[in-house]
Amino acid sequence: MWPLLKGWSHRFWEGAAPTWSDRVDRSGPDYLGPLASALLHVRPEPERALDIGTGLGDAALLVAREFPHARVRGVDLSEEMVRRAQARIGLDPEGRVAFKVADASNLPFEDDSFDLVTQLNMPPFFKEIARVLRPGGFVVIAASWGPRTPFYTPGPVLRRGFGKHDIDSVESGEAAHGSFFVARRHDAPPN
Repeated sequence: MWPLLKGWSHRFWEGAAPTWSDRVDRSGPDYLGPLASALLHVRPEPERALDIGTGLGDAALLVAREFPHARVRGVDLSEEMVRRAQARIGLDPEGRVAFKVADASNLPFEDDSFDLVTQLNMPPFFKEIARVLRPGGFVVIAASWGPRTPFYTPGPVLRRGFGKHDIDSVESGEAAHGSFFVARRHDAPPN
């Protein structure tokens, strides 16, 4: 990400963190509906999942509830968002859910690290998602309010962007007031 844009973005999200839960609460209980609907198309259950742009961790915590055996990581550019998300975990003796400060354009994970990568109300980071997604893994892009979502990306753009990285569309649809897109990375070629 360009340094000027990255600096602006970081400052914006740091400043938004203290009141972010109020903004989300005002959006109504359905804002996670598109993500929840999309997760129904992720089979088999992932072992490791990553939520990019996790904010207060709502999407990561939903993924953890839906897939009780998966280890879930959430990343966000804002240290304050990550601190608040981490505080929501409570007792997690197995360390199944964790949050980390990270730039979505340069994720601090090895190649092929995750079976599932999610983004809720975020612009897609095609190259980084493809890099950290295991062969056969799923990516879910959800928009709480469909085209009215501030960081909405239309389906054709998602299909084209992920298609360049051998990630093919599996399902797309609408749920609650929003939309979702599910895609899967090609399995590794046979030896």
